Amino acid sequence: MNLDVGVIGATGMVGQRFISLLTDHPWFNLTALAASERSAGKKYSEAANWVLDTEMPESVRDIEVVETQPGFEADIIFSALPSNIAREVEPKFAEQGYTVASNASAYRMAEDVPLLIPEVNPEHIDLIDIQRENRGWDGAIITNPNCSSIILTLPVTPIAREFGIKNLRVATLQAVSGAGYTGVPSMAIVDNVIPYIGGEEDKVETEIQKMLGDLQNGEIKHKDFKIKATCNRVPVIDGHLENLWIELEEKPELEEIKKTMNNFQGEPQKLDLPTAPKQPVIVREENDRPQSRLDRNKQKGMAVTAGRIRGDEEIQMTILGHNTIRGAAGASILNAELLAKKQKI
Repeated sequence: MNLDVGVIGATGMVGQRFISLLTDHPWFNLTALAASERSAGKKYSEAANWVLDTEMPESVRDIEVVETQPGFEADIIFSALPSNIAREVEPKFAEQGYTVASNASAYRMAEDVPLLIPEVNPEHIDLIDIQRENRGWDGAIITNPNCSSIILTLPVTPIAREFGIKNLRVATLQAVSGAGYTGVPSMAIVDNVIPYIGGEEDKVETEIQKMLGDLQNGEIKHKDFKIKATCNRVPVIDGHLENLWIELEEKPELEEIKKTMNNFQGEPQKLDLPTAPKQPVIVREENDRPQSRLDRNKQKGMAVTAGRIRGDEEIQMTILGHNTIRGAAGASILNAELLAKKQKI
């Protein structure tokens, strides 16, 4: 498989993460980088203030940045655009025949747009055919969820399938990288926790219902168990930690729950997709795990780690995932790999 791909919003933090993960990808050739008019016409090394803790790949340093509009050669476009810009720009690419794998929230809840975690709801990619028919597009938009929603949904999915869920409550402790490099001023977050992230709680409470919903007659029937979220920003660079309280329909032993999560596999593992983690959910037995520094990069940042699993009538646990890899760029790349494998590009 050999597909040309581009990144729009290429100079920002998530755009940089896309570039880092796409370098030397076995299926995808990174051939185009697009950003604002301010950056267009410059070499990428001149346009981007590289902020990742790895070096800028040599293969992209001399690529000329182009404006964010259709016209360059690519089979797949990875979108790292802010949602307000994505709402206007992404359909223009889809109209022109590009497959847009979007990290933005603009179209996540649209009825004919897949909100995809390949281990969770791979069958939802069939919405692409309906989307193309509804909108008259040759291309398509496919989205990955909010970073907290992805990290939450991966370990919750095998529990929901095996034991059923009545109620779910989650309190997130979210890393500053989730707001972008300039998103949270240092004087606001150092020695501090901010108990509010605009729009975040609504995303967590609604996106999981769509992802776990059933695709019936071309429409997704959303799950209806109760979910409540409280979202906090904490002074950690990468890695969202989430505390869960789950009321189940059945009453399994804790060991059954752990085994169910540890053994969870999905379509990406069966298809051996390049970015797929071998084990999507890792259960730790230590009292003090997961921890951001120790566990966020498990399985190259694509696995979610669960620990402190306890309780009886209500199950409690702590989970952790890398918010800009599994929760953002890596998620979009895995989505595109599934589409390519299923010949939906």
